[in-house]
Amino acid sequence: MSARSLMLVAAVAAPAVAGTAGPAIAQTPPPAQRTQASNAPVPRIEINPRRLLYRRCKDWYVIQYRPSGTVLFPQTHCWWVRG
Repeated sequence: MSARSLMLVAAVAAPAVAGTAGPAIAQTPPPAQRTQASNAPVPRIEINPRRLLYRRCKDWYVIQYRPSGTVLFPQTHCWWVRG
């Protein structure tokens, strides 16, 4: 497209865009009405598991040999248990 045709498109589109922006701004509710809408009750979700699960863990220490010296390093293993 040439520069002249781009200017023509911009000149035609500018009033159309400006005309649509005005009513959209005028349609927003005043602040007093917006706060009433935010006081609406929030839907709650309740979760009731059929079988309760909990984690059971076993921990121990392992000796690891490192260049700086021997280190006592903790180890843990956990699994889910129905209860």
